[in-house]
This record gives sequence, C-alpha cells and structure tokens, in this order.
Amino acid sequence: MSVVRRVCSMFPQVVGFSKRNISFKTLDPPTPLAHGIHVFYCPDAVGIVAKLSDCIASRGGNILTADVFVPENKQVFYSRSDFVFDPAKWPRAQMEEDFLKLSQTFNAMRSVVRVPALDPKYKIAVLASKQDHCLVDLLHGWQDGRLPVDITCVISNHHRASNTHVIRFLERHGIPYHCLSTTKEDKREREILELVQNTNFLILARYMQVLSRNFLRSYGNDVINIHHGLLPSFKGGHPSKQAFEAGVKLIGATSHFVTEELDEGPIIEQMVERVSHRDNLQIFVQKSENLEKQCLRSAIRSYCELRVLPYEEKKTVVF
Repeated sequence: MSVVRRVCSMFPQVVGFSKRNISFKTLDPPTPLAHGIHVFYCPDAVGIVAKLSDCIASRGGNILTADVFVPENKQVFYSRSDFVFDPAKWPRAQMEEDFLKLSQTFNAMRSVVRVPALDPKYKIAVLASKQDHCLVDLLHGWQDGRLPVDITCVISNHHRASNTHVIRFLERHGIPYHCLSTTKEDKREREILELVQNTNFLILARYMQVLSRNFLRSYGNDVINIHHGLLPSFKGGHPSKQAFEAGVKLIGATSHFVTEELDEGPIIEQMVERVSHRDNLQIFVQKSENLEKQCLRSAIRSYCELRVLPYEEKKTVVF
C-alpha cells in the first residue's frame, strides 16, 4: 500500500501537472465555409479534371464529391463538383470569373456555378388543371423547405372555390392564383407568357393542355412536366387506363422536359411500382398519383441542384 501511495503522490510531477498556472490561448472561431456546386459540359480533352480541381484548390476551396461522365465514342465531357470554400477568400464575383475563364479554355457548352446560400432561389410558376395532388405536394414541399424555389404564382385553366385547400393555402402565403379558362381555339398562352416572364423555369403539375411551339420558343426557358405513365409507353391521355388494359405488372410516372413533340422530351426522373391482376383501375390510378408526386418532386430537386445536363438530342445526364 505504501508503494502505491508513493507512486500516486509522484504522478503529478511525472506527467507535469504540478501546481502551476496554465494559460490557454483563445482561438478565434473558424470562418464558416459555404457550399458551392459546379457543372461542366464541354468537348473531351486531356487535363479537364486537373484544371477543374486546380481552379477550386487555388482559391482555398475543397472538393467534397466529383462526378464525371465521358460517354464512349462521343468526345464530350460532363462533370458535377460539390465543394466548400471561404467566401472571404473567394468572393462570389471572382468565382464566376474563374469558372468563366475555365469554360473559355475548354470551349464549354455549359458551365454553371451556384452557391445556394448566396444565390437567389430559382423563381418558378406552377401550371395545373383540375387535379390537385401534384400541386398540393409541391406547395407543401415548398413550405417545408424541401424544394429550394420561390413560387411566383399558380396558373390554372380550372376554377377553384375560395374555400378549397389550395386557395386557402395560396392566400395564406401570398402566392397569386390566376384562373385562365381555355378553349380549343384559345389556350390563353399570351396571358400565361405575361405572368411567367420573370421565372427561371415552369412546372406543369398535371396541366392538361399542350403548350404550343410558339409558346415554348417565346418563353425560352425550361419547362418540366409530370406524365402519369412510364414513357415512352402509354403516351397521351389516360395512361393508367392504357396500362390497366394492357395488363402490365409495373406502372410508373415520368418527369421530363417539355418539347414541341407531345411526351417526347428528355427524361429527368422515372419511378415505378408493382401492380397485379388483383388491382382494379382505381388502384392503378391511386398508385400512379403517389408516384407522380414523388417523381416530380425529385426532378425539381435534381434540376435545382444542377444534377441534370442535356445529353444528345433526347437524353439527359442526371448525376
């Protein structure tokens, strides 16, 4: 016991914790880092990845993830980089200039950088017809912060009473609602263009009108649609009924870019669910509606996170 007490009494001196004043230097809190995203689409060449990495690292940034796609025999290069950086050391304007120089070096067809915490959210308008399920899901996703967008207005070709859930929600959050009744002769596209002129892209949340070539060219920005079928099968109207009558075992939903050809635009997202001979048409429709909400929400999020790039004429790269 005496040996143990002696060792214990010596221990503070051995390890240096004697009765002396110890001062600790107070460190300044680290500067919070910002998150950036950069996507690149250019002719393939040697050294692109190295130059991209150097562009970020030379300004003190650090790449967290990097995705690269070089399709076989196509001579094109795609990449998406997530990185963190110190805004004090790499101002937003300087970042834009640095990536612009890089795009000019490699003759890029597309080079986009976003800093979600600093850049404005995408402004969108939502077009919907009579059915509410996709529209309501988008509104709640926006309210919960799951969709990084600002909804400028909702446009519909169907009247909604003032006591409906959609109208009460829009009024509560100050989102304008425009009812533009359409006919075969007048799709009210001129009025729609006036309402959406300051938006970054449009969402068709089960909008059951075909947008004309003139509208798409006049608008000029992307339009994302949700189709309640697994394209390229069951195009046009009543795809759930078509699938039911065909006896399929999988049904799906497809989110795609709108082009001049009906239901032919490049696909962004698709989701499927099993069905069986025991399911009637109503169950087909219910399952389809659940898929539509998830599929459209995922497509919008991917688009806002710069995960979607054009690939050939009718395809997309989705990182």
